[in-house]
Amino acid sequence: MRVSKLFGKTLRESPAEAELISHKLMLRAGLIHQVGSGIYAYLPLAWRSLRKIEQIIREEMDAAGGQELRLSILQPRELWDTTGRTEAFGPDLFKLLDRRDRTLVAPTHEEELTTIVKNNVSSYRDLPVILYQIHTKFRDEPRPRGGLIRVREFDMKDAYSFDVDQDGLDKSYDAMVQAYKNIYARCGLDVIMVEADSGAIGGKDSHEFMLLAGSGEDTIVVCTNCDYAANSEKAVSKKHRQAPEPEAAMEEVHTPAIKTIEALAKFMDVRTNKTLKTLLYVADDELVSTVIRGHFNVNEIKLKRALKAKDLRLATPEEVKAAGLVQGFASPIGLKGGLKVVADDSVETFSNFVAGANKADHHLKNVNYPRDFQANIVADITLVEKGQTCIKCDSKLTTKRGIEVGHVFKLGTVYSEIIGAHFLDNDGKQQPAIMGCYGIGLGRLLAAAIEQNHDDKGILFPTSIAPYEVILSALKSEDSEVTKPADALYTTLQKEGVHVLYDDRPESAGVKLNDADLLGIPVRVVVSPRNLKNGVVEIKERSSEQANEVASGEVVAEVKRLLGR
Repeated sequence: MRVSKLFGKTLRESPAEAELISHKLMLRAGLIHQVGSGIYAYLPLAWRSLRKIEQIIREEMDAAGGQELRLSILQPRELWDTTGRTEAFGPDLFKLLDRRDRTLVAPTHEEELTTIVKNNVSSYRDLPVILYQIHTKFRDEPRPRGGLIRVREFDMKDAYSFDVDQDGLDKSYDAMVQAYKNIYARCGLDVIMVEADSGAIGGKDSHEFMLLAGSGEDTIVVCTNCDYAANSEKAVSKKHRQAPEPEAAMEEVHTPAIKTIEALAKFMDVRTNKTLKTLLYVADDELVSTVIRGHFNVNEIKLKRALKAKDLRLATPEEVKAAGLVQGFASPIGLKGGLKVVADDSVETFSNFVAGANKADHHLKNVNYPRDFQANIVADITLVEKGQTCIKCDSKLTTKRGIEVGHVFKLGTVYSEIIGAHFLDNDGKQQPAIMGCYGIGLGRLLAAAIEQNHDDKGILFPTSIAPYEVILSALKSEDSEVTKPADALYTTLQKEGVHVLYDDRPESAGVKLNDADLLGIPVRVVVSPRNLKNGVVEIKERSSEQANEVASGEVVAEVKRLLGR
């Protein structure tokens, strides 16, 4: 492709609305065009990269035994009502009415494909099967941001496995995990797999693939010593037990003007881990009290899961007061009105805590569970943070920022049982198919690749997903002494199977070289009058500061060497 014919223009400055570096660079390089909030058109350069990503994904999915199909985008709401996900998905679910006032939805495809499998699988001999598609999806994101990182319309590869038993699911899941690792490696990306929460998809085991980037919107908890890694929504840490200590009698203490856990610990001459704090939440319109050790924070995703709640929010001061509790001094002791209590499991590891007295300017010391208060639910509701202890090896945990570029789930029978996707097993008994679900967002993967591969000059595309492998810049292209050899080299490289972007524009050397850096094409070849006089051509890798002069007759061989041919 000649740049003079290429659709799309580069920009010198970043648009004011762009926040993330990938968003800025994709707009500046002419890769995307914003149509609306969270809605983008892919221009030719981006589309070439996305087609390469798509092909890598398709090859790895096929190699893992996947069969490609194409599902509808629109689905009748009734199908989603069957599984209860119309409400569970919440306001992110796009809905529209057809001319007969029937509601259609357009998010993801667990229900639709499970229904198709129900109609096509009757025996254990029909399983296992892995089905996948690469298609457009829609989410009514409340806050689209970061260009292609969080959007309302996006292209996605989603796959679904159906097996006869748990062992089969484990094998399919492992095959998909390996396929994902292969995909990211072939795309030139540094990605780690972390434990994750299943969210609205449901199911049991779940892992995300995270590309580490300072601009990432997800927090990842990783061990500084072993391979433990988890999304902050799912992460667990070791909760140390204190040495055995006799339970002392509970006493009320006057604590004037004490407003924080740190101030309370100092006043009472104890460590913060010997305090309890009580926070009130509203879960599906029910007021709930949570009790957690003072040095921890509540993980609201874990709390929501423990309560099996659809909606969760902190209670307002008015709601706390109406429940007969004192804001800032709330206590699990002496609660009235049948208020549900969820205690973090760490309350079982220490004794003689300091806790609120549910009385202004007063606390209680020597509070013990379960002697002094009861809990309806005892579960891990702790938000794991930097400096806590690894559950696997007792080393310190740290946190990193990352961008989710893939998610895999062990769904089990949550959909097949409701929808009726059954098969006859070897004994002639009906069994529900055991399911897995596996997704990769293509546009997000492209944006994440740029977040991880750029410098102050522009993009540094990994060769495998670059829109072109070589950018050929003819300096002083209006000079026929430059044009003829540059045209000839362009033709030769193409015949050798090299994907070349040929900058034949009548622009200055500065403009051409700056655009080459901005676009991030892996190899730059420069033909100029000075080099031609010396019988050489300049070749430079985008990732290198050093340009090399290569004899004209050896250019093709050197380019192919740099591309790993």
